[in-house]
Amino acid sequence: MSESVQWQVLPRLVIGRDIPEAFVVEVRHYTPKSDGHWAATLLWQRGIREVAALAQFVEPAKYESTSPFAFGEEMERAIARLVQAYHQQEAIAIWGDFDADGITATAVLWDGLGQFFPPYQRLTYVIPNRLTESHGLNRAGIAALQQQGYRLIVTCDTGSTNVDELRFAQEVGIDVIVTDHHTLLRDRPPVTALINPRSLPAEHPLASLSGVAVAYKLVEALYAALPDIPAQPLETLLDLVAIGLIADLVELKGDCRYLAQRGIEALQKNLTEQPPPRPGVARLLELCRRSGDRPTDISFGVGPRINAISRIHGDAHFGVELLTSRDIERCNELALETELANTRRKALQRDLFEQVTARLSSVDLATTSVIVLADEQWEPGVLGLVAGQVAQEYGRPTILLAIDEAEPPMARGSARSLNNIDLYQLVQAQSHLLHRFGGHPFAAGLSLPMDNLPLFTEALNRQLREQQVTLGQSVGPILQADLTVTVADLGEALFHELKLLEPCGMGNPTPKLLIQNCRFTRGWNANLRDASNAKVRYIKTEFQIEDETGATFPGVWWGHYRDELPTGYCDAIAELDFNSYRNEARGKFPHYEIRLLAVRPTTPQVATSASVDWILDWRTHRPAHEQDALVLTQCPSSWNELQRWLRRAQQEHKPLAIAYLPPKTPSPVDLWTQLVGMAKHLSRTHKTATQAQLQTLLGIGDHSLQRGLDSLQHLGFTIVQTEDAIAITGQPTSPSDTATHAIEQFFQSVREAQFRQQYFAQVPISTIQAIAQGIEGEREWGVKEGARN
Repeated sequence: MSESVQWQVLPRLVIGRDIPEAFVVEVRHYTPKSDGHWAATLLWQRGIREVAALAQFVEPAKYESTSPFAFGEEMERAIARLVQAYHQQEAIAIWGDFDADGITATAVLWDGLGQFFPPYQRLTYVIPNRLTESHGLNRAGIAALQQQGYRLIVTCDTGSTNVDELRFAQEVGIDVIVTDHHTLLRDRPPVTALINPRSLPAEHPLASLSGVAVAYKLVEALYAALPDIPAQPLETLLDLVAIGLIADLVELKGDCRYLAQRGIEALQKNLTEQPPPRPGVARLLELCRRSGDRPTDISFGVGPRINAISRIHGDAHFGVELLTSRDIERCNELALETELANTRRKALQRDLFEQVTARLSSVDLATTSVIVLADEQWEPGVLGLVAGQVAQEYGRPTILLAIDEAEPPMARGSARSLNNIDLYQLVQAQSHLLHRFGGHPFAAGLSLPMDNLPLFTEALNRQLREQQVTLGQSVGPILQADLTVTVADLGEALFHELKLLEPCGMGNPTPKLLIQNCRFTRGWNANLRDASNAKVRYIKTEFQIEDETGATFPGVWWGHYRDELPTGYCDAIAELDFNSYRNEARGKFPHYEIRLLAVRPTTPQVATSASVDWILDWRTHRPAHEQDALVLTQCPSSWNELQRWLRRAQQEHKPLAIAYLPPKTPSPVDLWTQLVGMAKHLSRTHKTATQAQLQTLLGIGDHSLQRGLDSLQHLGFTIVQTEDAIAITGQPTSPSDTATHAIEQFFQSVREAQFRQQYFAQVPISTIQAIAQGIEGEREWGVKEGARN
């Protein structure tokens, strides 16, 4: 972790003052071996504050899963077409993707649809080659399927934006059912059905499904439509769903969390039942020395191995066979091949990371908001992994590209983001410079002509700098500690309390622990070993951590040498883990350990003793009897604006109640239409309006309104602004290229403002409390300095 990392420590919550005793009592039902206060603190921080919500969060049996028909007419259309194909004995092609989510989604459809359509006879699957093809559909593959007699394609984890390819499929007589979770276009593509959770409201329990989970919902709906056909229970697919969900970058909430919990239960059966339900999964768990009972067994074990197949081989077809075959001997062969691919992936990843960091040593990071690098020699298969590492290390969104020297030269690669920076929106704003692009806010793939790369890099950096100035953000990695603990606290009891929050992921990150005034002893280096026991050039340091009381605990620091451990007392941020590896001959036994994330010299600034109980969260529940408080009812759009309210509350000696509702987000096109209508009305009636009136009617800020007025002038209106009023005359003309560009700038300004408001509408109360605590610290320091002077 870079030395410039910013540490944020959430304030301590006191049982009985900040957290009701009654809530802790309920949590204790799930922590019989401890008092539950660690788990209660974390749950309270993350918005789990009601008994019913607690039960549904912890116990999947108490969660009511959402019907697949919540997708509405799109799911109805998909099932009607599949039922037709079943009765008419049509052949179906599955079109998947080459990452872990795409491979598991393909496997879910292969097993699930295979209950209705005989595999290899009336069912096949296609997965693009990672090294020679792009994500998504392609014409050559569609044409080949058409020649083989296929008239129906079901995609998984792909297809939403492949408009040209979908039109081509339609032209050659192939129907397409798209199941995907990537970005939706404004206009619906020409498909039989489009099942994509991005069509649902953000708060919908299906809104964050990954590709494999959407595929599972399609199969679930088909099971409901033709209940007498399947021979295998639907639940046999859940282990595949868990692997894809946890390996992908999606928020584990609602049905996502439920499916991951149920899937982990199913995953364990691959090591506890004989013969295992999925021999390939069982062998992968054995090779990565995991038991299958933790989400980290997927994120650090099975998931990277499945991803490694296409990263090294390009072709990911045997990954589906590995996950679905019941031939134990064949699965063992494929699992060993997968293990070797993962070993090769680790070596390539480390080499590329070293090359990138060497390049960055000559880059002025003070003026760099987005890291964009390209090279002819870089291995395309590991660009996304290294981009993620670099983003975390340097605290900046990172795009790494491999240069294809074909004519014209193209750059293709991967992008990764962090710190709530929506990289998808940033890159999409420069789509005119790109060849292809798709992905999530935190992970994306793209390609562009090399000639466009300098302009693309400059535009991204300028755009993010402007956004960060508006939001009052600083560039740099941020590491947040959830709890402050001692070395003596580490162990089984704390581990089981933290485990209550699993599965962890986006929106519910693995709890991070701050350990103060500690030091490291008995540090030694170890190389990883592959399945053949050969050393892998990837270092880890094992150590003992101890504090001033003499309490000690084991730990590991991945990718670091023992010489990097500080020699004196320091503060550390780590995650608590359980290492299940056993090798009695080498003296290795299962044990609890910490996974070290960052260290720095001991500093008093991380203390979090200041009280912030004067920050009240009324966003989801406004009390019937309100106390005398300063009430914030308008959603802020910057940290500076929020800080002004915090300081005002302190000056008035009142609590600050955060009581704004989620902002409405009409489309920029609708707002533009409304603004033009207002301009025509003011011109026709010769009336004026104030800036505040226009902002209120449109629900936009100063910057967006000014962009809109500029666009109106380019469209032919005459605008006269004074301190008191805005007068508009004239009529619109046909938009010129300049006017079109100005209108697009208005759209971009509106999107950025809406993104900021959406962020502040959902910002955790713990983050606001941490900011308030910093303000209190400033005030206390000022009082002390004043007294001293």
